[in-house]
Amino acid sequence: MAENEKTPTAAERRVLDIGALRALSHPLRVQIFDILAQEGPQTASTLAEMLGESSGATSYHLRSLASHDLIREVEGDRSGRERWWERPVGGVVYDSRAVQGSPAGEAALQVAVAEALRRRHEELMEFFTSRIDKETAEWADTSKSMTTGISMTAAQTVELSEKIEALMDEATEKYGNQKGAGVRRVSVRADIFPLKNLTTKKESAS
Repeated sequence: MAENEKTPTAAERRVLDIGALRALSHPLRVQIFDILAQEGPQTASTLAEMLGESSGATSYHLRSLASHDLIREVEGDRSGRERWWERPVGGVVYDSRAVQGSPAGEAALQVAVAEALRRRHEELMEFFTSRIDKETAEWADTSKSMTTGISMTAAQTVELSEKIEALMDEATEKYGNQKGAGVRRVSVRADIFPLKNLTTKKESAS
């Protein structure tokens, strides 16, 4: 499972180790991680205001993320005593092969992936069930949630995934840091995985 943010090109993607996975197993840290990708550099105070938390809590979680190189301090950018933090350029990958054979690593991966997917699902549900009607017609018309089932081999599925990934990388490279009137951050998602084979038992019994 890959999470790609702020990739000006098909940037090198970091496979998360057990320490980084544990850091991303906390709901508030996942929110902070996402906000830094979506909104750009933030301080503990600006994050506290966005999240309704104390600056002490956000500062603690920022340090935890930084200790595993998931975020970094913005060089030469200080506002009084405040430290500004940012996401490094590139994506992260949740890869089961990186922790295979380690019970602690596999447990950390399960929790981190569950938290990332929970937040993704909450954002999707919040938009389509309560926020889309409050958007302008222009932005409401841009929003889609599409699902289909396709019969393909593993090789064909990889080919499709690579094409979608290339399109996303191209758009990120072209528009990733765009600013100006009418520009908003847009979530672009693609979930590709094999469905459970519901016909296996029936076919083997016939």
